[in-house]
Amino acid sequence: MASTSSQDASEVPNDELEELKMLVWGNALTDEVFKRWCQGFVFSPYEPSALLQHEGGPCAVLAPLQAYVLKNLLSTGDIWRDLDDNQAKDVLLTAIEEVFLCVSNPPFKLVLESDKQPVIADMVENEEVDQSDHARFHKTLRVLTLETAAELHQALHSAYDIYVGQYGVVLFLYSLLMTKGIANVKNEMEDANEPLVDGIYGHGSQSLVNLMLTGNAVSHVFDNEKEVDGLKMRGITAQPSSGFLTMLEHFRYCEVGWYLKNPTHPIWVLGSETHLTVFFTKEMSLVAPESKWERARRVFCQYDTQDSGFIQKILLQDVLQVLQLVTIPEYVDIIKQKLDPDDYGIILLSSFMNEFFPDEPDRLIPVNFPVYHYNGLIRSCPESKVKYIEGVAEVPDPQDIQGLTDASPVESCLRTKWPTFMVNWENNLQPSTN
Repeated sequence: MASTSSQDASEVPNDELEELKMLVWGNALTDEVFKRWCQGFVFSPYEPSALLQHEGGPCAVLAPLQAYVLKNLLSTGDIWRDLDDNQAKDVLLTAIEEVFLCVSNPPFKLVLESDKQPVIADMVENEEVDQSDHARFHKTLRVLTLETAAELHQALHSAYDIYVGQYGVVLFLYSLLMTKGIANVKNEMEDANEPLVDGIYGHGSQSLVNLMLTGNAVSHVFDNEKEVDGLKMRGITAQPSSGFLTMLEHFRYCEVGWYLKNPTHPIWVLGSETHLTVFFTKEMSLVAPESKWERARRVFCQYDTQDSGFIQKILLQDVLQVLQLVTIPEYVDIIKQKLDPDDYGIILLSSFMNEFFPDEPDRLIPVNFPVYHYNGLIRSCPESKVKYIEGVAEVPDPQDIQGLTDASPVESCLRTKWPTFMVNWENNLQPSTN
């Protein structure tokens, strides 16, 4: 049976510890940034399943973990907001375990503090020597290796007090990274020299958010790979359980791919310029299975690496093959001539869809449905009480709407997926994304 005692754990080798610190914090970790991350996983007294965030920064871990919590709760009927302490504990540990299983196969590694602080010789000899908070913390670390998922489950339950304690978030993050392997994380990142946490403001990187949501620390939010100027850039390769939408797409700085926009559960982490929150609903029609029309459009866009609305004509046969359509050379030549009669050498997305998938599927989203928004940062919540803000949403058909009202930040983010999304929030409370 697994134990979380430091007596069963081994010391983290100095070179590996330095690599871990460099990966997370870069080469200039300050006590100010470190203290922002020094908190445990604790639920709000006003909302027993909503995680608290005390300072800016750790939302890159807290918001995705909140999405895992909600994924499991929303299937429990009407009792999902009515949890006692034991139920909340189980929900938290289940979510933490899921992230481990998403990130890696066994073995798993738990980074823990030793049972007793090590005696630092220099401090004994010279009482004036001062150690920074993060230096003292890192001298206490040990690692426990677990060979099976069953051992991980047992160890996490034994370590509950650790994860709700002062360094719970940091220890969890370190455990994930060591479980996946520092070299594997760096290999997935576009720039392995860019730390996962900003050294000035303490914000988590997109690689960290992607690691939490998808298990892969890739740096981009588009689907699969893109090649730009001969450089291959890696994105998301599969549907996650919870999605991701960002204001940066609203400002046209990036484009979120199909996978993150279409998770298996109706939960999306929302990214503003500086913070992460969570939008969710129980309305499963928002994540209905992909139709043939949607899949065809997604596959075509994968070959449109420049997001230009067309592909090179030479790629048409590849697209047809992926979609399991006819690829006989004579037929493909006829279709190329039909879709590119002026021989410009390109195939437009609109022409392709009209030829092969002319009937867009009927909309299945109901007229209106309840939605919720979570912001764990205490100072950003009304009356500094972390609670889910409730609303009623609608997604009008673009053909049935004359004009849209000005969008709130939450709506602007959601309109990157549903261009006409509107929400009436209860008591006119506008959720904050900061």
